[in-house]
Amino acid sequence: MFEFYERRTEPLLPARKFYSRLARSVGWGLALISVSLAVGVAGYHAFCHLGWTDAFVNAAMILSGMGPIAELPTRSAKIFAGCYAIYSGIALISTTAVIFAPIVHRLMHRFHLEGANRD
Repeated sequence: MFEFYERRTEPLLPARKFYSRLARSVGWGLALISVSLAVGVAGYHAFCHLGWTDAFVNAAMILSGMGPIAELPTRSAKIFAGCYAIYSGIALISTTAVIFAPIVHRLMHRFHLEGANRD
């Protein structure tokens, strides 16, 4: 895991390799979003007895931080929706971190190298 990024003493990664790293991070982020959305759709379909389209809309709205659309008819539906909402908040933050980590690392690495060259 820690070997994924270059160390402070190493030179800045060439642009082509950086874009490859960024694409890999975006891929992992999209995979996390896809799995999270699939779990939400299945849960809304099973617990809330929604059709697939309505389950998708509810899961997408919760996952994006907007809020539910459909009425939650049962206690189990409400418990699922609450747990999924908590998970979705964590998944949103995690996905953002996964996608932006290479960019932040590159900026910090560049500033460190520029600071070292001035000394």
